[in-house]
Amino acid sequence: MPELPEVETIRRSLLLHVVGARVTGVTVRERRLRRPLQRDFAARLRGRRIVELERRGKYLLFHLDDARVLLVHLGMSGSLELVPPDRPSEPHDHVAIALDSGVVLVFNDPRRFGLMRIARSDDLTELRQVGRDTLTAAPSLEEWRALVRDRRLPIKNLLMDQRVLGGVGNIYASEMLFQAGIRPRRRAASLRAQELARLSDAMRAVLEEAVGLGGSSISDYRDANGRPGTFQMRHAVYDRAGDPCRTCGSTIKRVVLSGRSTFYCPRCQR
Repeated sequence: MPELPEVETIRRSLLLHVVGARVTGVTVRERRLRRPLQRDFAARLRGRRIVELERRGKYLLFHLDDARVLLVHLGMSGSLELVPPDRPSEPHDHVAIALDSGVVLVFNDPRRFGLMRIARSDDLTELRQVGRDTLTAAPSLEEWRALVRDRRLPIKNLLMDQRVLGGVGNIYASEMLFQAGIRPRRRAASLRAQELARLSDAMRAVLEEAVGLGGSSISDYRDANGRPGTFQMRHAVYDRAGDPCRTCGSTIKRVVLSGRSTFYCPRCQR
């Protein structure tokens, strides 16, 4: 699933092409996404100008000139790609949005877990479950103390709770915890002030580096121009079980937390 760095990379790669552009046509080939597309989806979008493109957690918000918003979530396998008008339709191209800037924005989603919805901001109930943005508003030390107080769940689970911290997923939670030197199974409430400070620094550093490298292309992720990310080449622990730690040489371990594979170094993380 695309996480915050991938979604932010897509947002940035779309900006020059979509902000200020007017929608000249909408083709819907498949309505059956995570939630069925609205029956009047194309009519709501056609003729509208995109005035702003925002990201909240893992959601993209295309603000329209009628005060409504096109909300997009990529789900497990979704992508947004800018293509020329004459490009033939490909399998799983569910929605194509033609723009007067001369490109077509195509939503492709093989597993159909993605979401596209048009509504006024106040009616987007999905956003009510998105916590603070970890790239632009990482918690201060005092806020971290409040977040972990009395929480007995593993710290990795807290990092991935979208209601608390919007955008962090499995890849980046593992990488942040490695950089902070904290084991993913540690109870959140057990973290001391210096560990929380390290975690705050690691969160910012990992996310900024990942965005700078275009995110992680683990399988089929690409940005809006079809370019893969390269942060997967910098992964310290994620998906490296059995490999030597690049810092100390110990063998990277894998455990399962809440049904998700979790990776850590038993020597570097305590």
